[in-house]
Amino acid sequence: MYGLVNKAVQQFVIEGHGEEAWDIIRKSAGVADESFISMEPYPDKTTYDLVAAAAEHLEIDSGDILEAFGGYWIRFSMEEGYGDLLNMAGNNFPAFLKNLNNLHTHVAQSYTKLRPPSFLCEEIDEKTFRLVYSSERPGLTRFVGGLLLGLAEKFNVDITIDYKGRVGDSPNDYTYIVEYKPK
Repeated sequence: MYGLVNKAVQQFVIEGHGEEAWDIIRKSAGVADESFISMEPYPDKTTYDLVAAAAEHLEIDSGDILEAFGGYWIRFSMEEGYGDLLNMAGNNFPAFLKNLNNLHTHVAQSYTKLRPPSFLCEEIDEKTFRLVYSSERPGLTRFVGGLLLGLAEKFNVDITIDYKGRVGDSPNDYTYIVEYKPK
């Protein structure tokens, strides 16, 4: 994953638990770097190790951390200069979900080694979508749930997420049913 993701993990921990907690987590994860370069790719293991160390140190379930981090990622990426790009991806919740792959295509123009997930968004009715998330990276389903919650906040809608599990025999395709309504 790119340094931008690890930088977001760092800020997420610091904002919620302080510099000292971050330093303990970073060292526990075996990360020597005190800061990350946003445009530089890092091994996925670095991010996974940071999440595992945070879960252990903060005594919080790693899934709960991933979900909270997913929500945080939306705000963080907007503050890091990607707000215009996010705004161009859609001016409402369903439009944004339908444009997730296009968003990643634009991001890949700058992050040339990006290995993004893909999304299939199918409308079930005017307030419900089936979202299929596909990624080569395992264990991020709760992160995607957090992203959906962060987007709901951005677009000022209430959502319910029903995680349906894997799609068929694929180890990396997951389905969510997402219902939304204006706040």
